[in-house]
Amino acid sequence: MEYRAIGLMSGSSLDGLDMVYVTFLEQGGQWSFTLGETECVPYSTEWIERLRSATELSAREYCLLHTDYGRWLAEQVNAFIDRHQLHYKVAVVGSHGHTTFHLPTRHMTGQLGDGASLAALTGLSVVTDLRAMDVALGGQGAPIVPIGEKYLFKDTDFFLNIGGIANISYVGEPYVAFDICAANRVLNMIAALNGLEFDKGGALAAAGTVDQVLLKKLEQLPYYQLPYPKSLANDFGTDVVFPLVQASGHSVSDMMATYAKHIVLQISTAIQTLLAKRGSTKESTTRLLATGGGACNDFLIAQLRESLAPLGVTVEVPSLDIVQYKEALIMAFMAVLRWRQEYTVLSSVTGASRDSIGGALWTGQEA
Repeated sequence: MEYRAIGLMSGSSLDGLDMVYVTFLEQGGQWSFTLGETECVPYSTEWIERLRSATELSAREYCLLHTDYGRWLAEQVNAFIDRHQLHYKVAVVGSHGHTTFHLPTRHMTGQLGDGASLAALTGLSVVTDLRAMDVALGGQGAPIVPIGEKYLFKDTDFFLNIGGIANISYVGEPYVAFDICAANRVLNMIAALNGLEFDKGGALAAAGTVDQVLLKKLEQLPYYQLPYPKSLANDFGTDVVFPLVQASGHSVSDMMATYAKHIVLQISTAIQTLLAKRGSTKESTTRLLATGGGACNDFLIAQLRESLAPLGVTVEVPSLDIVQYKEALIMAFMAVLRWRQEYTVLSSVTGASRDSIGGALWTGQEA
């Protein structure tokens, strides 16, 4: 069976809306994909501020933002279809939405982007709220991309996504994944102190010096002592980590170098823990596929390779389209799975009571 879908992803780094058009092919339980058109639509200053301050709104204003953002998503999908002549080619849209509140211990997670508005204005079937069922079943609701990694990418041991939050997936029995630490969200906030959107290539970090006192404070944050499954909300980076970094009073380069070191240490610790649980060493080199915006940070990747080499782990960075759009690609895949009434979230990853078929399905056309 062949399925054609659009995937939408908005990450905590607020760099924009990732959009992809993908063709999936299923034959005898084996999946393959062809990644077609891709785009990242930057957020305007107004949208960055609205999304960033969403958790401070009244209930009424939050609901209005939810609808407004859903309608904005629909406008972007329609424009994407127009630009690339995809009329009558798209079967379903998978929209992650933009995460605001994430409180899995209270069985609650919230993503902005009204699915009804998105379906109504595009006339397409739309799948949203991809985390909600897992959270209702006692899971962390994150990470959710492992289902796509399991079926779409082969012969890889670890999947590392360095986005606003860095998360890791381990292809084992059971399949394990969890959020490691805040990443690009904090790095970008540090860069903003110098009037920059981000630290291109890690140049600022490369010019800085690691402060051991600040590094020790970061390493001692309680989240890192928790066992997995575990997940992070955006406010961990904005409200806990960044104020701690900024209060150090160091130069931007030194703050950047220290936080980059912290990210590398936390990733290395996570991988070392997972390798130890595997209990045996493979004869071949262990492969790690790095994606997300952080995979374009040359300094960070170089530091990571140096840290993981003694563990026998090779860090590979795939083609740029996979680096940038892997999560949007998997949102499209999850929408197809939801449409087929198949599992979309793995309980071994999230800690839920069972695997689940997650996502609200909105039908944009009349029956």
